Amino acid sequence: MPKTQHRKGNRRPSNNNRYKNNNNSVPKKREEVKELVYHGPMSVGELAAALNRNASEIIKLLFMMGTMVTINSTLDDENIELVCMEFNVECRKEIIIEEDDLEELMNEEEDEALLKSRPPVITIMGHVDHGKTTLLDTIRKTHVTEGEFGGITQHIGAYQVNVSGKLVTFLDTPGHEAFTAMRARGAKVTDVVVIVVAADDGVMPQTMEAIDHAKAAGVPVIVAVNKIDKAEANLDRIMGEMSDHGMMPEEWGGDTIFTKISAKFGDGVPELLETILVLSEVENFRANPNKMASGTVIEAKLDKGRGPVTTLLVQSGTLHTGDAVVVGTAFGRVRKMVDDRGREIKEARPSTPVEIIGLNDVPIAGDVFKAYDHEKKARQIAETRLSKRIDQERNASSAMSLDDLARQIEQGEVQDINVIIKADVQGSAEAVKASMEKLDVDGVRVNVIRSQAGGITESDIMLASASKAVIYGFNVRPNAMVRKKAEEEGVDIRLHNIIYKALEEMESVMKGMLAPVYEEVVIGQANVRQLYKVSKIGTIAGCMVTDGKLKAECNIRLIRDGVVVYTGRLASLRRYENDVKEVQNGFDCGLTIENYNDIKVDDIIEAYEDQQVEAV
Repeated sequence: MPKTQHRKGNRRPSNNNRYKNNNNSVPKKREEVKELVYHGPMSVGELAAALNRNASEIIKLLFMMGTMVTINSTLDDENIELVCMEFNVECRKEIIIEEDDLEELMNEEEDEALLKSRPPVITIMGHVDHGKTTLLDTIRKTHVTEGEFGGITQHIGAYQVNVSGKLVTFLDTPGHEAFTAMRARGAKVTDVVVIVVAADDGVMPQTMEAIDHAKAAGVPVIVAVNKIDKAEANLDRIMGEMSDHGMMPEEWGGDTIFTKISAKFGDGVPELLETILVLSEVENFRANPNKMASGTVIEAKLDKGRGPVTTLLVQSGTLHTGDAVVVGTAFGRVRKMVDDRGREIKEARPSTPVEIIGLNDVPIAGDVFKAYDHEKKARQIAETRLSKRIDQERNASSAMSLDDLARQIEQGEVQDINVIIKADVQGSAEAVKASMEKLDVDGVRVNVIRSQAGGITESDIMLASASKAVIYGFNVRPNAMVRKKAEEEGVDIRLHNIIYKALEEMESVMKGMLAPVYEEVVIGQANVRQLYKVSKIGTIAGCMVTDGKLKAECNIRLIRDGVVVYTGRLASLRRYENDVKEVQNGFDCGLTIENYNDIKVDDIIEAYEDQQVEAV
């Protein structure tokens, strides 16, 4: 190709063309953004595009505020809001809830205009012999006919009674552990807790458990003082004891309602039910009945004839026979629905307990359920939830160990450490509680959620699991069953008999630097059979290893007639002519002790080493 043609083909455009092109690419006027709706963290580049700005403007702005970022840096809510404020843009975050996140879907805010009044859901708790069961039976017999009564106990662990023309739902099944397990899974099944206390007995360990659970659930409490007909009943003493546990009576300027009842004779029970109705009107419990149902599993079992049988509490919407449902990780279609009186029904409105059959698997108490239009969709969501639950169970427990806490505190993730204290006497428990609550390291505080005398129980394990708490025991030991439960739930139990050591341990955790704990472990013993004296080496002991093993250069004690006469280290360990690393039980060896020669025949040489162990 000729040179001139080559130049001609690659020549630059004329000046006129350049100006013409520039005129065509003059940027348009920037369109101003008045409002930003975002769904989560955004990068600087994404925020710049959303605000119709240059990324350099945002980088410069944040730099002036003391934050160094690049175009790919991720901004949190606070920085997004700051940038929007500087550019006079209204900023609003919308949370997108995944379709399989039933727990979040249940907590979605409803349109006020769609909400209608619903019956309150009541859980009765208390010490085992304080009259809880008698009170439940009295309410059932008084407000339900005898013919229906048999149906209730036969069919369902929850029931409704009619009080002055208004329904009240009572949950019969949740003991303290079940109640806690439900709360651990995020289920808020109860609106009001009634704590039954015997007037002649006072506050007992299970009463305190009930108080702990009610406080943790954050629901209103009514204290029903039972056995008020007994001569030894002392209402003021009960009020005083309950006040000590944070249940201050209204009469004394607190906010806890106290009622006097005799569950056995029915005295005061109508007044208790009226009090529940009044409290319900004040709290104004409401739900939207005109949508697909959602709620919580109260109990579930496998029936040989009917398959999985599940008791559900409908909390929102209306459940119909034939609805496709996802219940936890199970799914199916509601083939049959039975109410608390054993009658087959076609629909269940909010606060109604029902027993259903038709699921493919038995769910867990506390699982959330939701109804859908199509069974295919229900199956897909259930399968997604199952795979997620399997991953979660593989990865972590809901409970927290001290090592986890130390790591999270170091990373700035934890501000409060929940602790349960159990001691041999109440005085010790209170002393430990007071000392621990005084600890404050770098803004991290200890929150004692239970402090009691007595052994560590399964109830403590369940509360610890639900509250991500660590259990401290003083002069108490958990039994094998409790230890197994703690392992299953991933609950950390720390056992001490000296308070200051526990405080030191907790303080080191709060500083985010839990030091490893070492424990002396005996690894073997040998018996001295013969002695050889060598001028340049010293005394060589010919030994037989009688237990465990000896290791080269390990720590040893020389024991003579049961008394330790020397503590040191092995200088050498040999078999025949060879140096060896260890000698096992049943073999003979020759050894010397570092800087020590006064060895006698029949002395025992005990070998030990320090091994890192979990702190207890």
